[in-house]
Amino acid sequence: MALIDEIRQAVIDGQAKVVVPKVEQALSEGIAPDKILHEGLISAMSEVGRMFEEGEYFVPEMLIAARAMAAALDLLKPHLVEQGVEPIGKVAIGTVKGDLHDIGKSLVAMMLEGAGFEIMDLGVDVAPEKFVSALNDGAQIVAMSALLTTTMPNMKATIAAIEQAGLRDRTKILIGGAPVTEAYANEIGADGYAPDASSAVRKARALIGAA
Repeated sequence: MALIDEIRQAVIDGQAKVVVPKVEQALSEGIAPDKILHEGLISAMSEVGRMFEEGEYFVPEMLIAARAMAAALDLLKPHLVEQGVEPIGKVAIGTVKGDLHDIGKSLVAMMLEGAGFEIMDLGVDVAPEKFVSALNDGAQIVAMSALLTTTMPNMKATIAAIEQAGLRDRTKILIGGAPVTEAYANEIGADGYAPDASSAVRKARALIGAA
């Protein structure tokens, strides 16, 4: 099996301890960082997304694979920068004000990073102004999540703050979280809704025309 295929398989299997030395080996053998990224990591995470959607993988397996990918990406990032590899887009992600749930948001962030996006992870309990600030720092997509029905109105408040800042027409807004629905996304004027991390990647790519 070629080294790139071994890297890809190690990510799919969630083997961080295997994938990191394999990436080091690939770099030392002169394999281009962007080749490792696209054919090893991004390809692996696409397969993980497919397996999740077809019911072969569940959230724990997807999380373990995403962590293996993140470990490999940490090693690869300086080399990608050196090579001048550009991310396909920049996403500011966070759970909205009042909501402290982290796991779903973190999984979406890792899956998006694994798909080639640059991530600005704003964390939990994120005020509307912080999302606006991230847009001023170059984010193209705002990804918001809420796990509580009581914090869902803060999604609407964030969209209003983005509009007031005059940034709405150049911003794509993606929302998700357990109580969130497509109907609610339409009601508050979001650009997209994703029920899970895998569909969030597909939606984000479509929103910036990279699908």
